[in-house]
Order: sequence, then structure tokens, then C-alpha cells
Amino acid sequence: MAARIVSIGTAVPSAAVEQTRIRDFFAAQPGLDRLARRLIGASFDSAAIDRRHTVLTQLADAADGVPGPAGVDFVGADRVLLSPTTGARNDVYAALAPGLSAEAGRAALQEAEVEASAITHVVTVSCTGFFAPGPDYRLVRDLGLSPAVERYNIGFMGCAAALPALRLASRITVAQPDAVVLVVCTELCTLHITGSSDSQQIVASSVFADGSAAAVVTARDGVGRAGGLELERFATTLTTEGESDMVWTIGDRGFEMVLSAEVPRIIGREIRGAVDGFLSGQAPDAWAVHPGGRSILDRVETGLDLAPEAMQPSRDVLSAYGNMSSATILFILRSLLHDAGVADGAAIAALAFGPGLTVESALVTKRGAGA
Repeated sequence: MAARIVSIGTAVPSAAVEQTRIRDFFAAQPGLDRLARRLIGASFDSAAIDRRHTVLTQLADAADGVPGPAGVDFVGADRVLLSPTTGARNDVYAALAPGLSAEAGRAALQEAEVEASAITHVVTVSCTGFFAPGPDYRLVRDLGLSPAVERYNIGFMGCAAALPALRLASRITVAQPDAVVLVVCTELCTLHITGSSDSQQIVASSVFADGSAAAVVTARDGVGRAGGLELERFATTLTTEGESDMVWTIGDRGFEMVLSAEVPRIIGREIRGAVDGFLSGQAPDAWAVHPGGRSILDRVETGLDLAPEAMQPSRDVLSAYGNMSSATILFILRSLLHDAGVADGAAIAALAFGPGLTVESALVTKRGAGA
């Protein structure tokens, strides 16, 4: 049997911030000139995001004196954005990421109707923090998994990493047909938001958010509820340019994002070649495209000559949650899994984009409970 995603569980921090409110917060920071304030307004307003979730409770509360997450302040007196060290930011990640991962994992197990004892492998994904023993270890403890579970971590591959994680899960099921794999993507992107007049940092501040998503993957017959998303095939393509246009590095004051204006244009120019080679003439019934930003979705839609409704699942997730890096594509796949308008047997093409530029692709087939 083909490996299938039996279920997808999601979790977000409780603090949610309206896009207009966080726009006004960034625009009110001291030391910005008129041009920077104009760029902030334009970037936040054109992002096609209504709200985002964040572990930075101080961003969601307009009052001074609200304590920061895990004892680290990100907003000071008079609502001035602070700049904690990378170590302090990572301490918050180590304190909060495991709980969010466990919440998404529990949701996936419950929906799959799979007991924790059935999990044989764990694959964790993140590019927004590091610690050891890490999130993979914590999931074993927090979910009550067997201490003999095999654990793998895919780190620092950026927004595209969920698809390589699903590919790894699929490969595991080929090697071990009895395997039941839990894939968990957790990103706390807002830990690395900084105040800046630099256009690339402004764009990053306008789109990134926090969230977690988990998938139960197996090819084992009779495990969990019937149906799901069968994993048919995967592909990776490196674009001919863009190595310096999407970059994620570690600085002294957080992880630093380079996200140039060329990224959407490069994707728009090269997406047809990447996708045509992957699909080999097959026309998908639905699309799950990582919403790195509104302009990326626009370029994919134009570059592939898609109808506007093809991008709607991605636009809906972008609007409701923002860009949660690797977790985002699983939010979109979950919406398609539960969408009654996507029929049994529908072919779904998933696309995600990461540093490099890298285009990760997956083709999945939706199966109903009666399949």
C-alpha cells in the first residue's frame, strides 16, 4: 500500500494580533524616517493577512508592563520594541516550542484514532530554534511514546521543509511497512522579528507568524481511520538563481532573514519548468501552495495559468494565520483533506519554497473513508 497521511493536527499560540494593529506598532517605533514608515504601511497592508498568532504576548497586549514569554522582554516601556540576544530568543523557543508541538501531535493522533503506543518513528522540523535533547526527544516524553521510537530532525531548511519530512516518512514506510510515523513541524518565527528600516526586515515582520502542524503517516493496513492523503511522489528543484535572495542565518540578535524583492519574480519565471517536469502532463484537481507572501501566490497563479480559485486554500490560510514557515503547507493540506468540495480520488499538487531557492513538490491523492 502507498503511504498516506491519515490525519493532520494543528496548534497555534493563544495570542493573536490583528494585522492593522501590529502594523501600527511597527510604524510607531522610534528612529524611523518617513520612507520607512511608508514601507511598513505598504508591506503590512499588501500582505493579504488579517491576523497572526505569536508567542510574543507583549505584541498582542497594548499595555506596558506585560511580562514577556519565558521571562524575556521583547517590548519595553512606551511600547518600544527591544532586541534580545539570540541566546535569550532561543531560550524562549526551548521553553515554548515543545508544548506547541505536543498540542499539534495530540490533535493528529486523536483525529487519526491512533494510540501513542503505535508510533514507531518521529520526524521533527524547525528552522527557528535549537536545543538538545530537542523537540523530537520531548515529543516522546510529552506524548507518552515508546522510548524505542526512532527519531529524526530536519533542521534549518526553511519554509519548504515539511515536504522533505513527508518524503522521509514515506521512505520509512517503504523500508518498514509496519511503520507509523509522526511528522511535526513547529516554527516560532516571531521570536526573530526585529525593528528596522531595512526593506527586507520590514517584509519579514509583515508576514511571519507562529504555529505547529503534525501528520500521522503510515502504509500499514488497518491503522487509524480510513482514507486520508496518499503520498504518490515527490520532487526537488533548485532554481538557476536566487541563492542570495532567500537566506536564513544566525545573528547576534536573532536569526536574520534575507528576502529580496527578486524572490517572487524568480519563482514566477521558473515555476513552470519545475512543475511541468514534476507533473509530467498530469493536471491536478487542487493545489496546496506555500504562501510565502501574497506576491508569491500571485506569481505561481500567473506562471502556471491557474484559475484564481486554485490558490484560494493557500490565500485563506495566509489570511487567517500568516506565514508559519514549514508548518504552513500542512495547514493547507488539512483544509483540503476536510474540504467536501475536494472529491475522493482528487489529485492535489503541493508546492513549497525554501532558501536557495528550492522548490519542493509533492503529489497526493485524496481518499475518502470508504476507500
